[in-house]
Amino acid sequence: MKKTHLFNWYFGWNIVAATVVLTLLSSGMRMSLGVFLLPISHDLGFSRSLLSGMIAIGMLFYGLAMPVAGYLVGRYGTRFVLLLGTVIIVISSVWTVWARDPINFFLAFGIASSFGLAFVSSISFTQIISHWFTRQRGMALFFLSTGGMAGIAVMIPVFTFTIEWFGWQNTILGFAVIFTLLAIPTAIWIIREDVPEQTDLLPDSQNTTHKTTSRAPSPLAHLTLSQILQTKPFWLLCLGLFACGFSMNLLGTHGVPMLMDHGFDNITSSYGIGLIGLVAIFSTIILGKISDLVQRRNILAVIYFVRALGFIGLVAATSKWQLFTVSIIGGFVWSGTISLSAAIMADVYGVKQVGLLTGLTYLGHQVGAMVSSWLGGFAYEAYQTHWIAFGMASIFLVLAAAISITLPTRQIIK
Repeated sequence: MKKTHLFNWYFGWNIVAATVVLTLLSSGMRMSLGVFLLPISHDLGFSRSLLSGMIAIGMLFYGLAMPVAGYLVGRYGTRFVLLLGTVIIVISSVWTVWARDPINFFLAFGIASSFGLAFVSSISFTQIISHWFTRQRGMALFFLSTGGMAGIAVMIPVFTFTIEWFGWQNTILGFAVIFTLLAIPTAIWIIREDVPEQTDLLPDSQNTTHKTTSRAPSPLAHLTLSQILQTKPFWLLCLGLFACGFSMNLLGTHGVPMLMDHGFDNITSSYGIGLIGLVAIFSTIILGKISDLVQRRNILAVIYFVRALGFIGLVAATSKWQLFTVSIIGGFVWSGTISLSAAIMADVYGVKQVGLLTGLTYLGHQVGAMVSSWLGGFAYEAYQTHWIAFGMASIFLVLAAAISITLPTRQIIK
């Protein structure tokens, strides 16, 4: 077995660091598509509705690609899926730049790019991190979520700048080149499937924890995929992530317009929503540490419930201090549902199929995202109020909090 500690440094953290950077890039590109909307529309002569439709359908394919990525990780390993996703990103980027008609552009930018980015998303890295960590699994997976939050905060202004100076085509090609230069060394030298038997357990507990902790096989770890799909915890996690996707995408798509409709200027509205993502970057570290010390289901329930209150607070805010206060509080619980759900999935069903299972539950997340994208616009146009869509998000989040409490417990590793 290869040595995994050097001067008390656990090699698993190298994997976390590398995958956080890759997730920052991939999620940053996925969440920055709105920045490309007008430049592409003006250059290719596509209408906003046509291009928006391509992006919306691409979101669905992004979700559908998640369980495919999870399955491939389980069968062929993380290194294979990372390299495959990188190849798809390069091909789709070149194809997108050269496409001039709607059909080719949709196939390249809407479908191929969605699959490539899904294959190099956090879903593909969840299984290997779950394998490498036992005692600090929650913390490690929360760091992976930090990459997603940082991607939103960092890549949107970066892409805005590069599109203005170099054009959208060179920006897409530049992204593909930089991602490839980082992904290939990561796949060759950092991604390791040979996990040490005792993972990150402390030396004084390695002799006793093998039989008594979550490293020991879960009671449900022997189940096949078809059997898992018949169990209650899996579907409870799916329902929770549906509420997560519904609420997150509603805020991302309609949050700024909602605040502007309520009298805030565009700068204040953008700051209010952006502050949520900024605070979330730092809160993931705190929540990750807590998730390894207390029952994960309790943390998940608190996150959903506080988010529910936050959606009511955003719609009800009438002054800047109210808006920013709600944004700061909301930011503390904005990240973590996906990483916590993945950690719970590993606790309940074992780490062998966690990549595929996380991908399947993430599909529910994307279905919620699609529904809220449509409902946010339809409800406001039909009834001239944002309370319907944002109120439903709050209701869904309360229900998600309630069902999270019923999830199985785990033995906490000291």
